Amino acid sequence: MVAAPTMPIPPPMSLEQWADMAEDEPGELVDGYLVEEEVPNHAHEAVVSWLLFVLMSWARPRRGVVFASEHRIGVAPTRGRKPDVTMYPPDTRLGAGSLSRKPPRLIVEVLSPDPRDVRRDRFEKAGEYARFGVRSYWLFDPAARIVECFDLEPQGRWIRTVSAAYGQVTVPGFDDLVLDLDDLWSEVDHVTADDPEDDLAAL
Repeated sequence: MVAAPTMPIPPPMSLEQWADMAEDEPGELVDGYLVEEEVPNHAHEAVVSWLLFVLMSWARPRRGVVFASEHRIGVAPTRGRKPDVTMYPPDTRLGAGSLSRKPPRLIVEVLSPDPRDVRRDRFEKAGEYARFGVRSYWLFDPAARIVECFDLEPQGRWIRTVSAAYGQVTVPGFDDLVLDLDDLWSEVDHVTADDPEDDLAAL
């Protein structure tokens, strides 16, 4: 029997090559190779949209910069991530390219139901962001209806400053920023509710 030819392993991709990929090309860079991203559901996207509105409303008067999930960050020489939401300090300059090597003030990840993605956001990415020097890391869990906010200690470890499920939450370190979680989950419920028109059409 003749053995099937093996496909050669492609060479590792640089951060610059990854950043120059088409915007609609999925994947994050891990040790020089593309890895698939989570597949967002409607609840995930509702949380991201709500966060973008709240954070942009807070950041714009302060000249902060907020980006959505296609923003590419080089967190290590061979690792590139695309957080769900990213916010930079006031008057940050990133240049005209498509890759940032500057630690953001805040990174937010919205957890998906897949345990593999939960582990990646809670442990793998959390470690990368800490080593990169991100000052604040927030996790939003639409399924459990829990929000957790972490700040980076001088020793390079995350300390949890907020763990909440409802009500209005003031986040330490973000003056006058209030997260109205009741409003957030109401928006998620509205977006993910079944459409009565669909039920009628199925009859």
